[in-house]
Amino acid sequence: MAGGELRLALERVLGALGIRTEVVEHPEVFTVEEMMPHVQHLKGAHSKNLFLKDKKKKHYWLVTVLHDRQVNLSDLAKQLGVGSGNLRFADEIAMAEKLQVSQGCVTPLALFCDDGDVKFVLDSAFMEGGHEKVYFHPMTNAATMGLSPEDLLKFVKHTGHDPIILNFDKN
Repeated sequence: MAGGELRLALERVLGALGIRTEVVEHPEVFTVEEMMPHVQHLKGAHSKNLFLKDKKKKHYWLVTVLHDRQVNLSDLAKQLGVGSGNLRFADEIAMAEKLQVSQGCVTPLALFCDDGDVKFVLDSAFMEGGHEKVYFHPMTNAATMGLSPEDLLKFVKHTGHDPIILNFDKN
């Protein structure tokens, strides 16, 4: 499926779950820095998403943190019990295969495309920060979609993923 078709499929899943969203269209962006000028007026938590693999390419993780977080992969590997130095960025082929998205479009909303191969790691600040909305790309990097933190968890659990919620303030 192409990005537009995947976005429609995502919107159907969200609608079936009774999840209300807010969508802002913007020019295509490939980094958080490029995105922020288009969405900074939206009140809530904006995300940075990392698609990672272990050294042997046996396990994959989608890590979603607040947009301004720095993530130390070695520390994260230890927290996940993977072993220091074993986490690295997955390539675009794996991203397309596992989540059906390309570079710049990684999002927890793509978990509905995963067959259970990807573990989802979520920054606890999304759930504990008192945010009315949390924002992600809806399968395309030419838009940003907001939903409530509770609805994000409802969606993620519907996809068969049990999120690993970590406190990145300690890193």
